[in-house]
Amino acid sequence: MLFLKEVIDTCTHPGVGLALCRRLLEEDDALHLCLACRNVSKAEAVRASLLASHPAAEVSIVQVDVSSLPSVFQATKELKQRFQRLDYVYLNAGIMPNPQLNIKALFRGLFSRNVIHMFSTAEGLLTQNDKLTPDGLQEVFETNVFGHFILIQELESLLCHSESPSQLIWTSSRNAKKSNFSLEDVQHSKGQEPYSSSKYAIDLLSVALNRNFNQQGLYSSVVCPGTMLTSLTYGILPPFVWMLILPIIWLLRFFANAFTLTPHNGTEALVWLFHQKPESLNPLVKYLSATTGFGSNYVTSKKMDLDEDTAEKFYQKLLKLEKQIRVTIQKTNNQN
Repeated sequence: MLFLKEVIDTCTHPGVGLALCRRLLEEDDALHLCLACRNVSKAEAVRASLLASHPAAEVSIVQVDVSSLPSVFQATKELKQRFQRLDYVYLNAGIMPNPQLNIKALFRGLFSRNVIHMFSTAEGLLTQNDKLTPDGLQEVFETNVFGHFILIQELESLLCHSESPSQLIWTSSRNAKKSNFSLEDVQHSKGQEPYSSSKYAIDLLSVALNRNFNQQGLYSSVVCPGTMLTSLTYGILPPFVWMLILPIIWLLRFFANAFTLTPHNGTEALVWLFHQKPESLNPLVKYLSATTGFGSNYVTSKKMDLDEDTAEKFYQKLLKLEKQIRVTIQKTNNQN
């Protein structure tokens, strides 16, 4: 069984990738894990850690930065040379650049009926400063959505096998909000919530991929790992502040299941999907990692706030953008 696990070294959840790999090897140490990472040295450290606990496992590495299309194209070329098929692709890479906490919104939320929802989703609390990549795309959009889309397009021959289905498993978020996404501005170049917009775009893309590829044996699902204390959250507030408010978060866990807190807990839905028959899953549902107040993990689900028509329109926009990008690359190569 060949398995592509994407662990990108960004400022988001580096612990989730390692936790997921460990849990999957505990389920089946005969897996071939391929770590697709931007930072090779950190990927080597992850590989060494996995092999120390599972010496019989097969763990390989391919370098890829999904915020750089040349890197994506090079990585997919290498993968097609190494493998004949891929059974699982976990798409975990994502960024929230320079998240800023809206103090006024925080205090308003503390004294409202939506305090638990606010802490569970960070809705309305965070804004980010996006920027353009060398490819001329918004960084959050390219990293969280488009780079993965190109990866999937390039690996179609390894993923589409009707006799035995392959699974795409996206890390989305409870913060994916319809109100923060627009078909007229899919890159969210004019807004202040690029992370939320990109996660909603992932939800749309997953639905569209199911509509277009299920008959070819490719299935897509989205998950949310919940609220965890990782380098992303520590980038919003200093670690000592999180330690001060941790007792409050522990208390909130008795009222809201989204506070998974650790990468191990956050991977619950990711591991659960590994065991499911993709044909039996609902393409319009998001699967959520959840943790009780007493620390027990389980998986729940929630119907996504979207429609298939919008998903297909978004998918067509991505195909059009892909065509434009390829034309630009071809022109550049001809000039060189």
